[in-house]
Amino acid sequence: MPRYRLTIEYDGRPYHGFQAQAALPSVQGAIERAVKGFCGQTLRLQAAGRTDTGVHATGQVVHIDLEKDWNPEVVRNALNAHLVPEPISVLEASIAEEGWHARFSAKERRYLYRVLNRMAPPAIDQGRVWHVKKPLDADAMHEAAQVLVGHHDFTTFRDLGCQAKSPMKTLDIAAVRREGDYVLLEFASRSFLHRQVRSMTGSLAEVGIGRWTKGDLKAALEARDRKACGPVAPAEGLYLTGVSY
Repeated sequence: MPRYRLTIEYDGRPYHGFQAQAALPSVQGAIERAVKGFCGQTLRLQAAGRTDTGVHATGQVVHIDLEKDWNPEVVRNALNAHLVPEPISVLEASIAEEGWHARFSAKERRYLYRVLNRMAPPAIDQGRVWHVKKPLDADAMHEAAQVLVGHHDFTTFRDLGCQAKSPMKTLDIAAVRREGDYVLLEFASRSFLHRQVRSMTGSLAEVGIGRWTKGDLKAALEARDRKACGPVAPAEGLYLTGVSY
């Protein structure tokens, strides 16, 4: 039974997260229905990560085990045909190597958070960015973000409903830059706690508008207390951009 590796992009707005749910629309559910429509097979796909309601992806990775050998291009094109009009696209499909698993073989996951930093609200990017009117100091945010890099107890930036066994995570990259009216935050780690990226982003925004200092962010991290976290950034600005294996 061949295993296919798929790279997926999607707009998370219409879905109640990635994970399949019985009575609610999900990205996983839409892809699994497309597989059923394509080859008649009912299956449960495996994904590199589960994104929350409203979160987008440009580089989600999943795998499916099909009963028949298909050319990967046929799989990609057939799934895309059956995904119309869902805002989901299979960008690439390939045969996975022996023993490869979309979730357990992943060595790094990368996220991008997009902030539109201007007075005027978004038109084209509505629902795809966090609109912050107050000026943000991206350089101060980047400098402060470096206190988060490394191996830490991230309890402060962990959702109360997080099911991870440990709050200890190693953050490889935390970078902030400005591109015109946009402030872009990039994070990379082998794995993240539930809503960790949105929690860190919200706290970094406090630095950006001048309510917090780098020292305040460090103190929040070291508090190991969810109450020390700043406001959690909304889902619509977050993108899963890639997975490394």
